[in-house]
Amino acid sequence: MKIHTKAVHSGDRKRKPGEAVPVTVPIYTASSYFYDSIPQLDKVFAREEEGYAYARYDNPTNHALEELTTSLENGHGSLACASGMSAVQIAILTALTDRSKSIVAAGALYGATIGLLNNVLAPLGIAVTYVDICDLAATEAAIGREKPGCVLMETISNPLLRVGQIDRIAALAKAAGAALIVDNTFATPLLVRPLDLGANIVVHSATKYLAGHGDVLGGIVVADAAHYDTLRQISRVSGPVLGPFESYLTMRGIKTFPLRMERQCANACRVASMLRDHPRVERVHFPADPAHPDAETIARLFPQGLYGAMISFEIKDAGRDDIFRIMERFQLVVPATSLGDVHTMALYPVMSSHRDVPPAERARLGIRDNLLRLSLGIEAVEDVIADLEQALGG
Repeated sequence: MKIHTKAVHSGDRKRKPGEAVPVTVPIYTASSYFYDSIPQLDKVFAREEEGYAYARYDNPTNHALEELTTSLENGHGSLACASGMSAVQIAILTALTDRSKSIVAAGALYGATIGLLNNVLAPLGIAVTYVDICDLAATEAAIGREKPGCVLMETISNPLLRVGQIDRIAALAKAAGAALIVDNTFATPLLVRPLDLGANIVVHSATKYLAGHGDVLGGIVVADAAHYDTLRQISRVSGPVLGPFESYLTMRGIKTFPLRMERQCANACRVASMLRDHPRVERVHFPADPAHPDAETIARLFPQGLYGAMISFEIKDAGRDDIFRIMERFQLVVPATSLGDVHTMALYPVMSSHRDVPPAERARLGIRDNLLRLSLGIEAVEDVIADLEQALGG
């Protein structure tokens, strides 16, 4: 079944003989459930029989969303979480439960993920080693030296849009007995499905492209068969679960996600081309660029013509105040701290996504004070280009 069809149908319309079937999954707000047979409830609690007992364990609305995201990512099972960061954390805990408490992580990650690793997990005794995940030899050496419990990377890195060789890194991790966790938020399952490439766990900020409308805070973990039971066991006691209303909104958003993403990818290609020719722009970071440092990997792993909807670009001789003035001149582009919405958004990484990363570390990663990040929406691209041109000036 094609992903467009999965997005519309998976998880919905569960049929029971003789009952009317709602065309979309209802919002179940109950915190607990009962059965006529107490022995049956006992079996549900023991997970010997499918069913619902307590909302921290499971919920019919959440279950429908989880079935949908499992289908999109070709996984074994999913967990809907309260945020993308809660999804990253529980994915790491799942991977490390019966392995070495050590992580080899991509050096280029979302700033909050770096904060989680450095400020939450490292003080708990979990060793973290950073590596240039796009340097396969360096990654292989780090895995061999550190013998980690898991390897953590993003499909498309935030914010400089680097792309690692997921399939080959998955093979390295497997050979070392480590689990590979991939944050697939920027790419989405329309572009890349990391589990198909050998990853063990995939995470998403559902707030972004999946829900897609700027009205949901949520996260998704999709696991393979080897990790799913552990994921659910940890969830039952730690309780990072998404609310049923947010699950409903996310599921509704996913129904149009492939269509939105295709339009957003096309708009990004047009905008990236305009920015490359603009006299005020020093450099454009975009996966469709033939000169992209990971062009060979992108050509091998991405579908033809789909390169994601994120663009980062550097403005000539611009400092913090110059970037602020440009952002304040936007009339259509929304200067907000997120991505993946139907409207085009601009973010200043130094101020927001990587604010808590030390300046020296940002410099090492190539995140300069003149860098802006765009998330393309579904508007008429000509209007987006006109707004960017007037904001940038001559």
